[in-house]
Amino acid sequence: MTQSSGAPTADPDQDPVYTQAVTELLGAIAYGELTAFERLTEDAKLAPTLEDKVAFMSMAAAEFGHLTTLLERLRELGADPYATMRIFKKGFDEFHAHTRPADWYEGLIKAYVGDGLAADFYREIAAYLDPVTRDAVIESLVDVGYAELVVDRVRAGIRADPRMGGRLALWGRRLMGEALTQAQRVAGERDALSALLAGGVDRPGLDLAALGRMFARLTENHARRMSDLGLDS
Repeated sequence: MTQSSGAPTADPDQDPVYTQAVTELLGAIAYGELTAFERLTEDAKLAPTLEDKVAFMSMAAAEFGHLTTLLERLRELGADPYATMRIFKKGFDEFHAHTRPADWYEGLIKAYVGDGLAADFYREIAAYLDPVTRDAVIESLVDVGYAELVVDRVRAGIRADPRMGGRLALWGRRLMGEALTQAQRVAGERDALSALLAGGVDRPGLDLAALGRMFARLTENHARRMSDLGLDS
């Protein structure tokens, strides 16, 4: 993925605007990790084999490990991690309520597409963070094994039942639409976080063109993931 170029110009110990932006960013990622842990635990119950069940539970444990790192960084910044996560609870919960998988394969697509989009979204911002926060964010985005497992299982499922491909392609498009709606809502509601999304808190105002280019890159990456699955985007 092509990232915007740039370097962090703010210090969380000296710039309260930057500290607010970073706190909100970490809160959003942390609540996302918490919901990913919960979702993977639920998905494991739908797994058709013991091997898949263990794989999903292992991924859930890895997500929980990412969460603890983010909570620690929030405390270092002097924030209440739980109060910060609650800011984003409604948005995440609405997304998951609107995109509840109907079966094992829809759960796989949601894990792959949804988490991939979130990772792209946060990597876009990471270039503008201080080194300590950037490391915490990047560590939370380490692939916990979704990609290879999902691509293998979905492609095998479509080979066994080609009619399933059309349904899963529609599901992938729905996930992308819901995710972008939520991301744009967050960008519009949180001023400090919006500045980071636009390329840094030192900019004089929200750069809508920069945001548009970022969302275009997210869409391109989504199309590549769908292609890897053998599905139209």
